[in-house]
Parts: sequence; C-alpha cells; structure tokens
Amino acid sequence: MFNHTRYRPAPQINIQNRQWPNKQITEAPIWASVDLRDGNQALLEPMTVEQKQRLWRLLVKIGIKEIEVGFPSASQPDYDFVRWLIDNNEIPADVTIQVLVQARKELIDRTYEALRGVKSAVVHVYNSTSTIQRERVFKQDREGIKAIATQGAQWVMDGAKAFPEVKWTFQYSPESFTGTEIDYAVEVCDAVMDVWQPNAENRCIINLPSTVEESTPNIFADQIEYFCSHIKNRAGAIVSVHTHNDRGCAVAAAELAVMAGADRVEGTLLGNGERTGNMDLVTMAMNLYSQGVDPKMDLSNPDEIITTFTECTRLPVSPRHPWIGELVYTAFSGSHQDAIQKCLHRQGEDEHWQVAYLPIDPKDIGRDYQAVIRVNSQSGKGGMAFVLERDYGISLPRWMQTELAPIVQSASEQSASEIGSAQIFEMLKENFIAATDPVQMNSYSIERDGRERFKGVLKIKGKDQALEGEGEGVVTAFLDGWQKLTGQNVNVIDYAEHAIGSGSDADAAAYYLINVDGQRVVGMAMDGDSLRASINALISAINRSSASAQLAA
Repeated sequence: MFNHTRYRPAPQINIQNRQWPNKQITEAPIWASVDLRDGNQALLEPMTVEQKQRLWRLLVKIGIKEIEVGFPSASQPDYDFVRWLIDNNEIPADVTIQVLVQARKELIDRTYEALRGVKSAVVHVYNSTSTIQRERVFKQDREGIKAIATQGAQWVMDGAKAFPEVKWTFQYSPESFTGTEIDYAVEVCDAVMDVWQPNAENRCIINLPSTVEESTPNIFADQIEYFCSHIKNRAGAIVSVHTHNDRGCAVAAAELAVMAGADRVEGTLLGNGERTGNMDLVTMAMNLYSQGVDPKMDLSNPDEIITTFTECTRLPVSPRHPWIGELVYTAFSGSHQDAIQKCLHRQGEDEHWQVAYLPIDPKDIGRDYQAVIRVNSQSGKGGMAFVLERDYGISLPRWMQTELAPIVQSASEQSASEIGSAQIFEMLKENFIAATDPVQMNSYSIERDGRERFKGVLKIKGKDQALEGEGEGVVTAFLDGWQKLTGQNVNVIDYAEHAIGSGSDADAAAYYLINVDGQRVVGMAMDGDSLRASINALISAINRSSASAQLAA
C-alpha cells in the first residue's frame, strides 16, 4: 500500500540565529575512512584478506590518515587483519587505525588484545541512543541508556591504562544520533566526556552518526550546530559526522555539517556501505577541490581508485558517478560541445578555470579532451562501427570507437571523399593492432595452482627480458610481472573480446582500455588464440602509451 500518511516529517530544531548558512568551507575536514569496517560489512561477499590489504594500501596512498580497520572483538578475520597491520609494520607513522567496539567489557578487553603493539589508535565505542531503539529494542529509559554509555567509556579508559606507551584516542558514537532527542544526545555525550576528561591538548572524538538518513540536510546541520554550541567541553572534542545516503543526501549533509561546526567526516570510497551507502569521500573531496580548497587527498588517478574498488568490493561504478564516472565529462548535445570547444580555445593557462559544462579540468584527474569534445556525430561512429562489423566481424566497444572516430574523420576530411570499410580497417590495424614497438611477446606459459602464474619472455627494444608474475587471473598475473619488470603501474579500466567468425577456425579479437602511470590508452589484437590476443592487446596499449618511450630509451 503506497500511502504517505503512514509517515511523518522529521522534527525541526529550534535554533535562534543559526550561523551555518553563512559559513563557507575553506579547508578540508579530518577524513576518516570506514571502508574496511562499515563498507566491508555491507558487502554480499566480504573482502578476502588480500583484498583488504590491497584496499588498505590504496587508502594510505591517496592520503587518508584515519582508517577504521574493523571490529576485532566481533570477527576473527577483523582481529587477524589488525594483527597483520601491526605485526608487519604496515601502518605509516602519520596514519592512525581505528577499531569499533560495543560498550561491553569483554569485547573491549578483546579489542585491546588485538591492538597490542600499536603505536597509536582510536578506540571507538558506541551504543544506540535513539527513541525507537530505547523504547522498542532495549526497553530502557534515558538513564539506563546513558549508564551503558558511561560504563563503556570507563571500560575503554581502564583498558588503555595497561598500555601507557600507546597514543590512544577515545571515540564515542551515540548511534542513531539523528533519531535521538537533541538535548538528550548532548546529555549523553557530556556524560561520556565527564568520564574521559579530555582537553584541548588531548581531545576525544564525538562522532554523530546519521545512521539512517531521516531528514533534509539543513535539519542535520541544525542538529550539529546545536550540539556544538551546547556541549560543555567543546574544546576537548573533535566533533565528527558519519552520514548515510538513505535520502541521497549524505554528501550534502556532511558538507553542511562541516559548515555547522563539525571537524571530521567519516565515509567510504565511492559511497559503499549499508543500504544506500555511506558518505562518498571521493565526491566530497572533489567538491572541495572544485571550489579551490585543498582536499588533502590525492585523487589525480581515479582509474586506480575505481579499479581497486571494483576488484576488492565486486561492486560496479556508475558511468554517471559524480566526478569520476566514465561519462561525466562527455557532452552529447551539439550546443554543449560547441560551448566547450569555444571555452577551451579561450581558456588561459594562468587564469581560473572557466569552461562551460566542465566544473573542473578533466586533465586534473587523468581524463583527456578527446572524450569531452566527442562531437555529436553518433551516426558517424555508428556507421564506422557498422561497416567494420558487417565486413570484418569486428565489434568495437564504445571507447574504441571513440578513439578510432577522429582518425577516420580526419582522413575523410583530407580526402574529401567517402572512406570505405577496407580503409577504415587499415586505419584500425595501423593505429591500434600494429603497435609492436618497443615491446613484443616472444613466448609465455601459464601455471595454475589456485592462483595464476605467468612466465614469459618479452622482446623490449630488441632485447629478451624475462617476465614473471602471479594473480587471480592471467591478466592480473601478467600486470604483476610487468610492474616488477618495468616499475610501471598499469590499471585495466575496461576490456572486451569476441570471436571473429564461427567454428574452429574463428579468430579472437581483444580490446583493452588501460591507465599507464596516469595516462589512458587503448590497444587491440587479433589472434587464433584468445589468450594470446588478450595479452597482445595489452602490450599494444602499453606500446601506444607515452610511457613506452621510457622503455625504448
């Protein structure tokens, strides 16, 4: 039954002379990633140890300094991952790990066991304070819920005393903060801080979660401003927010919360998380970047972020995802394309960015203008693709069509005549298939024992070079060996393959769109063996990249 009268609006917050609407964000908040805990627990298939390690290294690489790594008291894999981080010295000196624990003594004790040997850590304790949870889940009154919070705070503080050499930070979350009466949320957090006695030199973290997004972002901002102006010891607290995306406003809510006084924002890469997800760290950071604010994250290579994210979480990234989606800098409208071209021609190197329909320069994050100013000649690309498929059985993926189209268009303009399918096929071969310098594949073998092991001999600038690598698949194993051999970081953005013809004599066509050290490039190969076609297509793309000049030197 679709009946709106079953629901009621979120209550307003009574604030006189609210200040946040007049504020402007001039510096990035403290970022805290919860990918490895909140994000991981929301996956249909939680990450393997190897995937967690890979995602951890990405989070560190892009510059996130506080990372919640798990719930070690509730999960043996989380416990083991915390131990791996500590025992293998995987935590940089400027990075602090965070662990979550309920306000229960035996779980808190287990948490400190997991953290033995750490140099610094955030111990994050929580209990739910909302009206619904109090009355319908825990059947406790206000005093009973507050007692759980203060007792948990005491146990956390007592547990830390056994490790005086560690730089501990205590964090408390009144879970379902947005469903909690605001005066009561302040009362509970004040009581927790009375236990911890933080000060301006040794602050605690008070994390205010929008566990389920229940209101418009302005009401959340009101809640944060009220909270910041009413807690007794504001100087002793880092006020943090943790927004969810149930209404599609998690980023907006976090931004307004920072305007309202929040110091810290928890979220995940690309918004992974329970239900509709957590606040998207990449989107909010890029929002700041587009306003001239240093985001304190290195997002210059989003293809690496997307590749790592999709391979670790098994979740897709929408082509319309803010800032980094495949299509977000592509204009299909002719009038948009015309405006973009004119603005690009007038854009000066030393002036602020002013290009219609492009809020940032796509080159800042590794995207080129070819995709941006793809002329609205769908029939042109469509016709080119049609004759190749009709006459040669070649079905080009869209991104390969985009690369080939301007070459065909240029040839057509120069000859001032029709370009036939044979000429188009020759252009395809000349520009994408015949890229065999400086790297060629001489021979290779594959070993399988749960993982793929690739052993091959490459000819690089006329000299034989051995390549060995391993991974979950042949391509991953080849790229592992390639990085070990050359030091080049290659990420696969997209891949396609198909048979040409039918039967036992059919050839295979393979296509790769890759990122080589920040540059996007495509390659193609055709061969009677599909695996060889795939590897040769990768090598063709690498040869076509500017990085190949380093190999040829």
